[in-house]
Amino acid sequence: MNVQEQPLQIAGDGFDMLGILSLPAPGTPTLRTAVLIVVGGAQYRAGSHRQFVLLARRLAAAGYPVLRFDLPGMGDSPGDPVPFENTAPDIAAALDALAQAAPIDRSVLWGLCDGASASLLYLQATQDPRVAGVALLNPWVRSEAGLARAHVKHYYRQRVLQADFWRKLAGGRVGWAALRGIWANLRAMRQTAPALLSFQELMALCWQAFEGKIMLILSERDLTAQEFIEYASNHAQWRPALQRPGVTRHNLAGADHTCSQPGQQDQLEQLTLHWLATLV
Repeated sequence: MNVQEQPLQIAGDGFDMLGILSLPAPGTPTLRTAVLIVVGGAQYRAGSHRQFVLLARRLAAAGYPVLRFDLPGMGDSPGDPVPFENTAPDIAAALDALAQAAPIDRSVLWGLCDGASASLLYLQATQDPRVAGVALLNPWVRSEAGLARAHVKHYYRQRVLQADFWRKLAGGRVGWAALRGIWANLRAMRQTAPALLSFQELMALCWQAFEGKIMLILSERDLTAQEFIEYASNHAQWRPALQRPGVTRHNLAGADHTCSQPGQQDQLEQLTLHWLATLV
C-alpha cells in the first residue's frame, strides 16, 4: 500500500514509548483528522494478525495520519505494564506526539477491547477537546457477574437446547461438572455492584457526556462483545447512552474478537473509513 511510515518517540513518564506514524504518500492530500490506535490487551502496536498495521496503512492511504504505539512494558516500549484503567497519561502523550508530527486539527481514538475502554476512560478523565470521536471495537466491560450472565445466555442456554448435550449427559460423557458450571454462573449473576464507581460506570459517564461522535462495532462471535451487550442492557447508565445522538452501531456477522477471518478486516476498515468521513 502506497503510504510512508516512520518511527516516533513519544515522551512518556520517565522514558520514551515507541510509535509508528503512518502518513499518506507524497502527493496524496493529507486530511486534518488523525487517528490514534489504542492497543488493547497483551498486544503491541502490530496487533493480532497485523490488524493494526493493516488498519493504519488503509487509513493513511485514504489521507489520514495514523499513530499506533506500544504502551509501557509492551513491544519496544520500556517500563512496567500499565493497567488499562491507568493509561490516560500515555494516551495524552501519544496525542501530543501525533499533533506535533502531523498538520492536524482534530484526532480520533480507535480502540479494541480494553483499548476501547481505555479510550473512554481517558476522555472521562480529561475531556480532551482535541478528540472529535472514538471508534470502539468490542469494548471490555468484564466483571464476574457480567461474564456469568454472558455465559448463561450465549453458551449454556444454547447448549442445553441441543439434543447432543443430553445424550452425552445420559451416556456419562458430560459430567455433572457441566451442570455445576451452570449453577455457579447463575449464582455469580446475582452479585451486587461495589459502592464506588466501577470503570464500567465511568465509561458510561464519558459516553453520556462526550460531545463528539462514537462508533461502536461488535463482533457476533465474540464473548467480550456479548458481555458488553449484556452489561449495557442491564445497567441504567448504559441504556440511554446507547441511544444518544452521534452514536453509530455496527454488528459484524460471524466475526471473532479481532476480525481475523478473510473479509472481516476489510469490512472493519471500510466501516472506519465511512465513519471518519462524517468527521471531516
